[in-house]
Amino acid sequence: MDPLQFLVPLDWLAVVGPTLPFAILVLALANVATRHRAHAKHVEQAADGDSVDRYFPHVFTTIGLVLMSFLFTLVQPTGGAIISVVAATVLLADVFEFEARNVEARNELEIERPKSSIAASSIVVIYGLYYSLVALDATFWSGLFA
Repeated sequence: MDPLQFLVPLDWLAVVGPTLPFAILVLALANVATRHRAHAKHVEQAADGDSVDRYFPHVFTTIGLVLMSFLFTLVQPTGGAIISVVAATVLLADVFEFEARNVEARNELEIERPKSSIAASSIVVIYGLYYSLVALDATFWSGLFA
């Protein structure tokens, strides 16, 4: 008996669970791409005015990554906890990096790259790749020897 079965209905999660590592990897790669685009938009906005706006696709991928990693915690508790902590770090770093870009734009300084967010998101990509390869390997070997 699963301890959470009365709190959260987990039947649908058994169907979706094996695809979660791939979804996390896709969201992590999309987060890196939107981070690059958001930085380009921030540089343009800082050149035109004295503030920068949030880039909605990047906010969407970051929050989606955090929610997907929390969902992965229900499927694989240890791996999900590890990737959830790193994904939450990405979210926290994005908040502080955005405020730093606003300060740079207001003071007419050069807009720097979000270094801490890049480092944290690269760790998420590495973990997402690891969990995807483990899931792919398990699927490959179980299909081969079944």
